[in-house]
Amino acid sequence: MNTIEIRAVDVVQYLKPLREGGSLPAIVEADDEFLYVLKFRGAGQGKKALIAELVGGLLAKAIGLNVPELVFMNLDDSFSKTEPDEEIQDLLRFSVGLNLGVHFLSGAITYDPLVPVASSLYVSKVVLLDSLIINIDRTAKNTNLLNWNKELWLIDHGASLYFHHNWLHWKSHLSRTFPGIKGHVLLGRATQLEEASEEIRRLLNEDIIQEIVAQIPEDWLTEEANTLTTGEMRAAYVEFLSTRLSKIDLLAKEASDAR
Repeated sequence: MNTIEIRAVDVVQYLKPLREGGSLPAIVEADDEFLYVLKFRGAGQGKKALIAELVGGLLAKAIGLNVPELVFMNLDDSFSKTEPDEEIQDLLRFSVGLNLGVHFLSGAITYDPLVPVASSLYVSKVVLLDSLIINIDRTAKNTNLLNWNKELWLIDHGASLYFHHNWLHWKSHLSRTFPGIKGHVLLGRATQLEEASEEIRRLLNEDIIQEIVAQIPEDWLTEEANTLTTGEMRAAYVEFLSTRLSKIDLLAKEASDAR
């Protein structure tokens, strides 16, 4: 994997909120004239959701899955002052600073299981990625998958890595697998889990994981209630993900049994 480079852009226009889900992401225009789905640091799960989104998306790219470009987005305080909706006004005010943007895929449609646009190997890699990052949010009810340009694209990883919501007990997650994989929307089509685990092992290693974790902005790791230093948190992310990767065969068997 090449050295990761994540661009930083400035929000120049707030266009419209996306009211699916509780975090009220929005479509915005940036100073590069592209449209993005903006994920706000001031939303419900705060900066931890942005970390999960960033890490999950970069891991997906590392193993050859389609993810819209991720960018850091600077939001200034001018937008909250002109927004008439009080709920959105508060969200904008609490989100001044560095947020995360996901390139808007114009014309993309929500994943339709009746229109398969990915191989069984690709689908199997998606299932194992979600097992690696304990992503509880890729179900039939909420697929977080898009069909775009006759390919399958992954979005919304903010609900993964839930171990980081309680730093006091994060190590208890190291020994766990992911029984929740039984609800994965793609599980029925994941017929090449063994081959997928081999490919993930070939494409992913601790050095790449460290490089991905290094992309987390320092500012996203600082919270008053944190019991760990930012350096200790980065080390915890690396240890957690490296441990998961070392158990990829076990996770593949768990998913296979769940099928």
